[in-house]
Amino acid sequence: MSLTPVPQGHLAAVVTYLEMLEPPQAAPLPESPLALVARPDSSPEQYRNLFRKVGAPWLWFSRLAMDDARLSSAIGELYAIVDAAGVEVGMIELDFSVPGECELAFIGLVPELAGKGHGRWLLAEALRLAWRDSIRRVHVHTCTLDHPAALAAYRRAGFAPIKRAIETFPDPRLSGFLPTDSAPHWPLV
Repeated sequence: MSLTPVPQGHLAAVVTYLEMLEPPQAAPLPESPLALVARPDSSPEQYRNLFRKVGAPWLWFSRLAMDDARLSSAIGELYAIVDAAGVEVGMIELDFSVPGECELAFIGLVPELAGKGHGRWLLAEALRLAWRDSIRRVHVHTCTLDHPAALAAYRRAGFAPIKRAIETFPDPRLSGFLPTDSAPHWPLV
């Protein structure tokens, strides 16, 4: 076993890539008081607000580093998850840019909803939206910075792991993309 140093001010994560080559068996959607709302016309700032709200605890920052033009062209098919009061509490973003494929680009809920069964509903909805007549492959990746239950949830939904990689990057809390109190479970070094 060997250790690879991580540069000062950087983070490292093990990324697991997963895929599904056929739709899961038909089953009723799990019950949830949450609702899915298509957001085809989100402005870059609206998108960033939702992205931060859902992703800051897991150090999502890739879309925060994009200027408005690049972000606008990168946003896939976006859905906000809203609670009974209409407050946005999650997101699903699907990327259909590769013919025959759908990537679950971003999927998540605010931390306050973790452990309450909403994730099963969220993933079932994402798969329902992803599998269309022309789609032959749905894929996603997760990493060790994501919610600890993410990998198991993808596998339980029918995704199979296909490869791993190590990703290192400057800590987005030090570059100002996220507040320094984001993801306190990953200490600043």
